[in-house]
Amino acid sequence: MGRLVERVDAWQRGHAGAAVPVALYRKFRDDRGTNLAALVTYYAFFSVFPLLLVFVSTLGFVLEDDPSLRDDVVSSALGRIPVLGPQLDDKVEPLSGSRIALAVGLVTALWAGLGVMLALARAFETIWDVPRVEQRGAVAARLRGTVVLLVLGVGIVVSTVVTGSAVTGHFGPGAERLLTVAASVGLNALVFGVAFRVLGEPLRVVEILPGAAVAAVGALLLQLAGTWYVDGAVDRASDTYGAFAVVIGLLSWFLLGSNLLILAAELNVVLHRRLWPRSLTGDLAPADRAAMRVAARAAQRDEREEIAVSFEDEGRAPDPL
Repeated sequence: MGRLVERVDAWQRGHAGAAVPVALYRKFRDDRGTNLAALVTYYAFFSVFPLLLVFVSTLGFVLEDDPSLRDDVVSSALGRIPVLGPQLDDKVEPLSGSRIALAVGLVTALWAGLGVMLALARAFETIWDVPRVEQRGAVAARLRGTVVLLVLGVGIVVSTVVTGSAVTGHFGPGAERLLTVAASVGLNALVFGVAFRVLGEPLRVVEILPGAAVAAVGALLLQLAGTWYVDGAVDRASDTYGAFAVVIGLLSWFLLGSNLLILAAELNVVLHRRLWPRSLTGDLAPADRAAMRVAARAAQRDEREEIAVSFEDEGRAPDPL
């Protein structure tokens, strides 16, 4: 195993195409990306139900005169949640313009949705190694989270019909269906790009594009994989384990999506800071040293605090950060 790691380490130094994935793996591991994704998953799980309430309540107002279209949009929206959607498709009835339900749902959904946005914002600050003294306060973080939440809501509503039609083939086979899928991926990439730009670092569009594209394509594949998983596993397990299978399946789907989003954000960091090649054998490559210096600076709690990093083999004074 050790020799294999050494060979991979030596090979990826001369191949940027292999060096970037290795650097992405190292960055994800250093940031404990799985833990960050688990926190986002926790808030996402509890936010999905009030968000669905707001969605169907809003449709009750907007499409009150067109019940057929309203039912189609609700079914398409639920279809975007492979694990939960099939369980609720026949049980969710759009509310007929209930103002009380809409008011309660809006407040609850805003609170729950902001929990997801705050968890995501803190994850992005960890990914970008933002010093604690420079991290956004509670008010600023919530304002930015509200902006992203609104963009996500509009993006989901717009892309719901497009994605649902592409996956189910309502637009016909061939090139037309392919264009529909491409439009859906483009809309998702736009939404993810806004999230990366507002909650993360103010990068240029071209610098945000790689992570947004990976997240958008991955989201579409995750939706298709989730549908297959439900048909093959959750439906059979539901006969034995009942609601527990649905809950576990939904949590698993959210966890996969959260890990995908964290990985996409990590990719932008690696490319922006050129953190490759990274060593797998314990040696300190220049990119390893750069990553360690930035990570050490992230621990700064006060403006008067000074953090310096040095390495034994450099033979010089520490670099103040």
